[in-house]
Amino acid sequence: MRQSIKFLHTLSSCGLIGALVAYMLVLWKAPQESVVQYADMREIISLIARYILVPSLGISLVSGLMSMMVHKPYQERRWAWAKAFLGFAMFESTLAITQAKAIDAAELAAQIAKNENLAEAQKLLAEALHSEWNVLWAILAISAAQTALGVWRPKLELPKSA
Repeated sequence: MRQSIKFLHTLSSCGLIGALVAYMLVLWKAPQESVVQYADMREIISLIARYILVPSLGISLVSGLMSMMVHKPYQERRWAWAKAFLGFAMFESTLAITQAKAIDAAELAAQIAKNENLAEAQKLLAEALHSEWNVLWAILAISAAQTALGVWRPKLELPKSA
């Protein structure tokens, strides 16, 4: 059982990082010259988030917590608890980016398409994209930190006072 959970955790972590990279590549390289192209790009990002990113994150979080339940020594390791807390932070931020940022950007694109307050909508869209990139890099950094904790398993003990 322990090895099955570990395999599932590793596989879902690979899916998570792959989905983040795919999300970033689409956001970076997809054509966005017209509103139609922008809407298509957002649909691709939505599909990546819906079918790969969020499910992989959920499976990774649940399998990580299950591995702590199944393998009792993990409950006494600070690195395992650090991974758990980082996992919850990552889950929250990933849901925020896939839901809020994507919806905001789609609404701004619709305003641009209708030529409603065009300059303001374009400014807000640029700010939304900048914010989206910041969150994506933060999620990727958290994911890398979790991978490092899982591989190196540092003791994370406080120094003992003399």
